[in-house]
Amino acid sequence: MSEVEHFDTLILGSGQGGKLLAWHLGRSGQRVAVVERQWVGGSCPAVACLPSKNEIWSARVAHLARHAAEFGSVTGPVAIDMAKVRDRKRDMVEREAAFHVQAYASSGAELIMGRGRFVGPKTIEVRLNDGGTRTLSGDQVVVNVGTHAAIPDVPGLRAAEPLTHIGALELDYAPSHLIVLGGGYTGIEMAQAYRRFGSRVTIIEHGARLMGREDMDVAEEMLRMLSAEGIDVVLAAETMSVAGRSGAHVRIALHTPSGERVIEGSDILVAAGRIPNTADIGLEEAGIELDERGYIRVNDRLQASAPDVWAIGEAAGSPQFTHVSVDDFRVVRDNLAGGNSRMSDRLIPYTLFTDPPLARVGLSESEAQRQRIAVRVATLPMSNVLRTEATGETQGFMKVLVSANDDRILGFTMIGSEAGEVMAAMQTAMLAGLPYQKLRDAVISHLTFAEGFGPLLSKVPARPAE
Repeated sequence: MSEVEHFDTLILGSGQGGKLLAWHLGRSGQRVAVVERQWVGGSCPAVACLPSKNEIWSARVAHLARHAAEFGSVTGPVAIDMAKVRDRKRDMVEREAAFHVQAYASSGAELIMGRGRFVGPKTIEVRLNDGGTRTLSGDQVVVNVGTHAAIPDVPGLRAAEPLTHIGALELDYAPSHLIVLGGGYTGIEMAQAYRRFGSRVTIIEHGARLMGREDMDVAEEMLRMLSAEGIDVVLAAETMSVAGRSGAHVRIALHTPSGERVIEGSDILVAAGRIPNTADIGLEEAGIELDERGYIRVNDRLQASAPDVWAIGEAAGSPQFTHVSVDDFRVVRDNLAGGNSRMSDRLIPYTLFTDPPLARVGLSESEAQRQRIAVRVATLPMSNVLRTEATGETQGFMKVLVSANDDRILGFTMIGSEAGEVMAAMQTAMLAGLPYQKLRDAVISHLTFAEGFGPLLSKVPARPAE
């Protein structure tokens, strides 16, 4: 083992929360090292959030161009240059990488590119990408290793060399028939995008409906939207076997409630969940315990089982959103400074970047039922929001949950244009503990999508008589 180099803080993984912590502590005068095996800045700017939204936006432009005549713009035939779509995305990734390199340099934190593995408590051996090894230790260690796409144990699937979201964002062609295994958030985003790039698309979902964590009305509306764009969806389907190779020809055998079925296509995209990157990195050597799912076991302050060890982001079991990793950074930063920040104190929103998008914050109806929380529910079709008369974006609805015992807003869901932006206003009201009447009676600018809050909240049933 090489001579041990000592740091104040040692961070394994350069994802969102870890890099922010490194830059903060480096600027504060600490000696900080970050070990990253592949992507400067983590997966979000390189292969996940930013790249996917970049290509989804290109798909939206293609969709608008095809429908331009509806708005009075006369165009000719629309063709998609997937190499240009990919290059636009790559240019953005290169800009992001350059920004991250500069941010490390200005903060004083050292970025070490290589594969890190614990060889003892708070000690990591790094096999450097350019050759050689370094052994690092820290007074405190933060594990920020993220997750990777799961490949289900289906006969023939691995041999077919399927795409994950990473490979799907590197294609320079639109598959003639893309088969998506998984009807969750990533699968749906990619399915719609490639349909708009011109691919025939089939989604195969094991569950009885899309997006199993969402309410039934949300799943049904999403199914209706995808079907309207010509995407085939097969529900309650068990994938029995796969033959062929993705990118050439594949044949998928399914068991469905109506019997056996075979689907043939050109490419497979697997979007069937995530697995934490906690295997084979020596966590047992450092005394860092995992839970039954393979995630790092942490308390409400993001402390791991070993002394002076913290975990951030998806590997710690945090919800798989970049903005949650950012909040994990805040929790660990404050606790390292002697504070008492906790994960349980936060209200986490999310947005699915379909067109129109889905956004939710707080409780869904099904969650309220499972937790036996009494709520009052109101819904409003987006067609009743006046802005949609001007834009034609009438798909979707808003839904709000208000406590049955007082007037606090407990949850909000929206499928509709600018849903993520509209949700932020509702989230603010929830964080402030405002009674729903305050937002119902607010003077909101006309014509905006948020103007729908008034008619939506006017439909909240009266509180049950005590």
